[in-house]
Amino acid sequence: MSEGAEASPSHALSRRAFAGGAGLAVGAALVGALHPSAVSAVVADPTTAGAGGDRGGPADLGSVSTAPRLPPGFARTFKSRFVRANGIRQHVVIGGGGPPLLLVHGWPENWYAWRLLMPTLARSFTVIAVDQRGIGLTDKPRDGYDTGTLARDLVGLMDALGHQRFAVVGHDTGYTISYALAADHRERVDRLALAEIPGPPGLGAGPHLFEPEEFNNKLWHIPFNRVNDELIVDMVRSNANAYYRYEFAIQGGGVALPEHAIEYYIRLFTRDRDVLRASFGLYRAWDAIIAQNMARSAVPLTIPVLGIGGAESWGAMAAGGMAGAATDIQTSVIAGAGHWVAEQAPDEMLGVLTAFLEPYRAS
Repeated sequence: MSEGAEASPSHALSRRAFAGGAGLAVGAALVGALHPSAVSAVVADPTTAGAGGDRGGPADLGSVSTAPRLPPGFARTFKSRFVRANGIRQHVVIGGGGPPLLLVHGWPENWYAWRLLMPTLARSFTVIAVDQRGIGLTDKPRDGYDTGTLARDLVGLMDALGHQRFAVVGHDTGYTISYALAADHRERVDRLALAEIPGPPGLGAGPHLFEPEEFNNKLWHIPFNRVNDELIVDMVRSNANAYYRYEFAIQGGGVALPEHAIEYYIRLFTRDRDVLRASFGLYRAWDAIIAQNMARSAVPLTIPVLGIGGAESWGAMAAGGMAGAATDIQTSVIAGAGHWVAEQAPDEMLGVLTAFLEPYRAS
């Protein structure tokens, strides 16, 4: 872990503008912790629920039971759960004990992105790793992918689980969703850690058309995913393996993800057309997100905020991405990591998060 230098002024503005629209015991103990009115909203592990199909059957891709190469003992601590909240059924992986900690993944991933951090975090926190609307085993409606709605999904989830105040860690698209959660529901979030997005939410009205090649190679997927037409679904389906492998490689900063993880994510996102279409939902809500974030940033957050960047990716640009949108910001750049910080440098990421979350845990 090291403090990173700010990106050069010639590119800092354009990247900020581009990303301007753009973080308990299980079983009986879990049910016992639920708000009394929400117990019926929770369904057991999909391996025992017998729901079948994309609703979560005995061997459905996306649950704890089907995830490849989890850390030793993971399934003894963590179980998949379904929670109906904000009108959709959400898939969450829950385990541990202590104050609640909500983990919000990025694209193109799901809860599995946090797997290397979760066992250690579970020693101090009730860890809740959610699949966003449209991803993994969470429902995939046609609409509701603006960050205001996605934030309400998470508030509804935490209500159903009986957690009125909690800490949040978001990565990539989870960065901007978590920011919306903290800004729109200020009484709910105690601390906010945000990792790896190319610029702050809420500043700037849209992308620059022409970026230097090194930045364009990492950013082009955003306007591509944003095109609201079946052409995009067809194009990605026709060569999904190459499309997602390019993204994992170009954002990796020279640090490759394990082959089993890449294969898992590709399978997860390409099961059928509806799954693939829903995964573009946040990008297709870009105009609404820009408008929402411009309003949010007018009233900066006052809770402690930690910005985390990978030194081989956006570095201090990602880490300092909340400048102007929060008043109490800490910054950390993780050496040797690219965009996928939780998977490329889990020990370093845990060290950063543990120090930042300690006052919340202790209180």
